[in-house]
Amino acid sequence: MEASIRSICTQVRRDIINMTANAGCGHPGGSLSIVEALVALYFEKMNIDPQNPKMEDRDRFVLSKGHAAPALYGVLAERGFFSRDEFANFRQYGSFLQGHPDMKRCPGVDASTGSLGQGISIATGMALAAKAQGKGVQVYTIIGDGESQEGLVWEACMAAAHYKLDNLTVIMDNNGLQIDGSNDEVMSLGDVAAKFAAFGMDVVPVADGNNYDEVLAALNKPHTPGMPKLIWMKTTKGKGVSFMENQCGWHGKAPKEEQRAQALADLDALENAEV
Repeated sequence: MEASIRSICTQVRRDIINMTANAGCGHPGGSLSIVEALVALYFEKMNIDPQNPKMEDRDRFVLSKGHAAPALYGVLAERGFFSRDEFANFRQYGSFLQGHPDMKRCPGVDASTGSLGQGISIATGMALAAKAQGKGVQVYTIIGDGESQEGLVWEACMAAAHYKLDNLTVIMDNNGLQIDGSNDEVMSLGDVAAKFAAFGMDVVPVADGNNYDEVLAALNKPHTPGMPKLIWMKTTKGKGVSFMENQCGWHGKAPKEEQRAQALADLDALENAEV
């Protein structure tokens, strides 16, 4: 991973901590786990123009696990869609940086999401529309593992396979935890890869979804003709912050001031160690 990309990833993590700490609410854990995937999409993969967010034939991204909006906002600002000054308004009345993405108000957001399972369904529809119109638009979506307990996820995969949507890439953030505990405790997903393959997805496993180079390699892997791609990446919830890592309690809880300071110190140490 290039130093510039490493710095972007670390800055996005700082922004996640500061946004949620300032607001006193939000979802840091599952935001921290998807940083590398979002940075790879917005900085290396997607055909987008921050100066023209509504460019007609742009690639589309849908954050199906919409509660991880702080990560998306951090990357959008780094990419130039809006000023980082807006972070001070996160989750404030009247702000376009709401707790879940708002496509009508936030530059760079292609779909309003939050109800789990709906985002991947929207992405499937976008990919189908692009196919029907003969456009080369690529559609990407990030889903959660807890989210994959929703039937909508599997209906969307079934439809994507049926319509041979090889312009759709689904990225599964498999951090193993959700708001009430581990996935296995709440509702075990079983053999994730086998399930998605059975529903017609071309499954590409990523051993470490917080390793930028591994994620980018999976994104760069060509689609199997006629098959939607499912990138199954194992991640660490709360990645980069020592006391948040692998702790389900940080799914939807904001850090207090002392915790903010510790989190930012952890991220500074992590960046310095990697230089």
